[in-house]
Amino acid sequence: MKFAHLADCHIGSWRDPKLRDTSTNAFIKAIGKCIKENVDFILIAGDLFNTSFPRLDNLKTVVTKFKQLKDLNIPVYIVPGSHDYSPSGKTILDVLEEAGLFVNVFKGSVENGKLKLNFTVDKKTGAKITGILGKRGSLEKTYYEKLMTEHLEKEDGYKIFLFHSGIDELKPKEMENIISQPLSLLPKGFDYYAGGHVHIVDNKQIEGYGRIAYPGPLFPNSFAELEKLERGGFFIVEDDNIRWEPIQIYNVGRFELNCNHLTPEEIKNSILNHFKNKELNNTVVLIRLNGVLESGKPSDIDFKEIFNFLYDKSAYFVMKSSHAVTSKEFEEIKTDARNVEDVESFLIKEHLGQIKLENLTLEKEEELIKNLMKILSAEKQEGETVPDFERRVKEEVGRVLEIEL
Repeated sequence: MKFAHLADCHIGSWRDPKLRDTSTNAFIKAIGKCIKENVDFILIAGDLFNTSFPRLDNLKTVVTKFKQLKDLNIPVYIVPGSHDYSPSGKTILDVLEEAGLFVNVFKGSVENGKLKLNFTVDKKTGAKITGILGKRGSLEKTYYEKLMTEHLEKEDGYKIFLFHSGIDELKPKEMENIISQPLSLLPKGFDYYAGGHVHIVDNKQIEGYGRIAYPGPLFPNSFAELEKLERGGFFIVEDDNIRWEPIQIYNVGRFELNCNHLTPEEIKNSILNHFKNKELNNTVVLIRLNGVLESGKPSDIDFKEIFNFLYDKSAYFVMKSSHAVTSKEFEEIKTDARNVEDVESFLIKEHLGQIKLENLTLEKEEELIKNLMKILSAEKQEGETVPDFERRVKEEVGRVLEIEL
């Protein structure tokens, strides 16, 4: 038995004209590799599209590739993801399934308030496939909590479970604030658990369960993901062997610079010198800057000259992240502080005691302010929805203030 496991294709995710077709091209390339590998079937663990109703040009391309797979007798089994899902319950996936282009394996019935899933059996291999879709805000957790598992675990044969959720025990530290669920909610005894939603590349053999795998996105979906992953890919599973098949669309050239004690001119020259002797053909260039300038303002950095230089060297696309650069002109105060933390501490102490609070010493007031500043400066995590981010910040503020918000 040989199958492919894709997830988080996010077709249509990039809005910039130069990158808007990248996820579509990654999908085309992935399907081409699946055909070349002569896989028996393909699994897609959610987020085929970036929206429940994608652009027509993207839809046309995807339908063409699915039709090609159908003509080659390579079935596709999917579960909808949090981006595919629509609160109305109506998505383009329903139309594509009705046309016979793939099978949504999230099928079953409700019995006495419990969810009973059915297996979809692959005719060629006999593999038994089922799974649960993903929803925005990880609301699919209620399905797992009500899931009847006994009949799933007793079923004989090679079993695959598709899911679009994070697992507490498997998510990395940088994703600790993303809502996920405990491993114990998954039915036990499956041979392969095809995961999606969490944009990591990982697979682990876990006792009592089986191999739980996340192939990551087919193409990174943000500046930060491009920095971390550089490229996307998917898994090819053959018998007990699994390998990650990379999808290379563009090269990635990264440059990060701490701008402390540097002028805008020095920053520009550092960037130009770094890329001066590098080949940038078909390359997405990522520039990340942070720190406090010695003089001038962040807007004084000549990004126009930098971008023109990089595009003249045949860079395909240039992206920058400079929001973490600040100006010394706005930081100057009468203090010997040598870093941002010292400056903040000095300013806080300068203004302590202006508001009288009962049973609050100056030391406790300082600690309270610093904790609140830390919480309110937090950024939204990758994969975390805006409502979840706002709820997390509100809960942490309430905890520090010892009040219920």
